[in-house]
Amino acid sequence: MRKLLLAVAAATFALAPAIAQAQGPIVIKFSHVVANDTPKGKGALKFKELAEKYTDGKVKIEVYPNSSLYKDKEEIEALQLGSVQMLAPSTAKFAPLGIKEFEALDLPWLFKDDETYANAMKGTVGKWLFQKLEAKGITGLAYWDNGFHMVSSNRSLMKPEDFKGLKFRISGSKIADQYFRLMGSIPQIMAFSEVYQALQTGVVDGCENTASNYWTQKFYEVQKDITVSYHAHLQYAVIVNSKFWSGLPPDIRAQLEKAMNEATDYTNSIARQENEDALAEIKKAGKTTLHYLTDADRKAWQEAMQPTYKWAKGRVGQEVLDLVAKELDVKMN
Repeated sequence: MRKLLLAVAAATFALAPAIAQAQGPIVIKFSHVVANDTPKGKGALKFKELAEKYTDGKVKIEVYPNSSLYKDKEEIEALQLGSVQMLAPSTAKFAPLGIKEFEALDLPWLFKDDETYANAMKGTVGKWLFQKLEAKGITGLAYWDNGFHMVSSNRSLMKPEDFKGLKFRISGSKIADQYFRLMGSIPQIMAFSEVYQALQTGVVDGCENTASNYWTQKFYEVQKDITVSYHAHLQYAVIVNSKFWSGLPPDIRAQLEKAMNEATDYTNSIARQENEDALAEIKKAGKTTLHYLTDADRKAWQEAMQPTYKWAKGRVGQEVLDLVAKELDVKMN
């Protein structure tokens, strides 16, 4: 029944831009899974503000945070069918579409810092990955930064052996699945909206996420220990239904592209500060202990996770690994 409703919505939606022009503002539903006060949440609201301003009210952006419109497992299907027009999923979400190359971005210890990540996504790597979406009826508009992952549980995680036997929530990336297994833990795929309760009830022992998500989703309340490891990066791809996007009047589309470019600059500029502020707030709350890796600890993590790079060849393919290796000057084996 759900698929039937989505299909009906899609059929109606195909004519939406033309109908909207005649009857009123063009409505763009922008759905995402995090809170409004995260970098992505603020970016979505900034895009709404700018898009409505630059189109002089000809476009109305409806932002749906916290999976309030679709669960994150359903949202890409809804986008393809036209039931929602715009999303900002984590890049790992494209693997179920048969596009596994995005998972190369999840490799541990890949990006040296936020600037390195930003340059890669503006360059050859980012453009090449977006081309992969076109055959699926999806157009990539921008990459949004959310910073680096920390990892948490109800015990200190400083050495690889500390992970042994623990169940960790992951968003679905097979790369993340692999490096958690290499650390001796048991990764479990789970929707973002279910993580707090799962941590609270012990369905999973821990998770990885950015400081801003730990703070806004209150994960720190149900995790006694957080290791500020910054072992992997979390990024989002802002995507749109291609049929809808190409059906917009060219002048409207140009104004929306301008709004997206500015919203992207804004989002990426605040991501680092938002995470630093969130980390400070978590520390101030006093409900969890923050741990920091020594150089020796970090080296042990890197050595434990290193086989992920060799394993990734069979998952994401040599071509994207070669692109990433060249862009970032890193060794894949």
